[in-house]
Amino acid sequence: MDTHHDDITVEQAIEYFAAEVAYWREVRGLAKNALAAAMGYTPSYVSHMEAGRTKPSEDFARRADETLKAGKAIWKRWCEYETAKARAHQPAVLPVPHRPEQPYATGSALVVEHDTARLDYDGAMYRLTMRRLLRNTGIEPVTRYLIRISVDRYPGEPERSNAHYRENPLRWEELALTASCRGEVMAWETKHDRDAFKEIWLLFDNEQGRFPLYPGESVWIEYAYSVSDYKWGRWFQRAVRLPTEHLEVTLAFPVALDPMVWGTETSMTAEQIPLRTAPNRLDDGPTRIFSWSTSTPALHARYRLEWKFRARPEPDNNQGELR
Repeated sequence: MDTHHDDITVEQAIEYFAAEVAYWREVRGLAKNALAAAMGYTPSYVSHMEAGRTKPSEDFARRADETLKAGKAIWKRWCEYETAKARAHQPAVLPVPHRPEQPYATGSALVVEHDTARLDYDGAMYRLTMRRLLRNTGIEPVTRYLIRISVDRYPGEPERSNAHYRENPLRWEELALTASCRGEVMAWETKHDRDAFKEIWLLFDNEQGRFPLYPGESVWIEYAYSVSDYKWGRWFQRAVRLPTEHLEVTLAFPVALDPMVWGTETSMTAEQIPLRTAPNRLDDGPTRIFSWSTSTPALHARYRLEWKFRARPEPDNNQGELR
């Protein structure tokens, strides 16, 4: 269990568990009814669990983690829930002053004023550039920010995907991760390092000094990384994990590949539906650019853009995700 979750409440633990299940279900490309059938639960039970209306159980956590091949991520969320329950029933003691952490979920003091992602593809390599305008609405300085890199080349085929990444894991040297804030390079620490999934804390400091985000301040951060198309695939998903005021995605592909783009939206209470507005398309010389945006996206919603290259079709339904 991660120490930064040691002081979460039972309600927060339920919310984190629900979000983790929903995240891995989306990564694996499963509808709620398909996951329910695979686990031996009813679709309504899975729906209530993801909405946070049902308390996590040990059996559900074990089955969900195994079915979704989540690498113990779901199980750890259940352990956090059990710890929070035990702590809530402990006799009252004198409060000990502490500096609250900034979890990467609802309850954080962070608000994302603007979230913009640009994905560039040159025919062999994807380069993702993320820019976020963060606002600290809390009472403590923010000193780090959590990001995820997750790939799944064969959604709906977890065994095939797992085998693929065992042989071809994501490697730090190929990711070439960079991050900056206020013109300063951001140091970073690894939280999880797996073949197809990585979580990284971006730190508001480096060897030359610290530059925390103080209460009431807003600041842009930017980070970028690369993944080959052999490990990425043909879809890109944005999950809204913090209150967000505007979200924007841009995809840039070679015109010669004749790309076609479409998208879907999934919320905590609804299955996938088409995006409410179509992506815009613009040809700029040798590059075809697709852009899509939404104002005030729903918390825990997931927006996924998918594409195909009509001039270079592939026989397999190869897909992947980076966040």
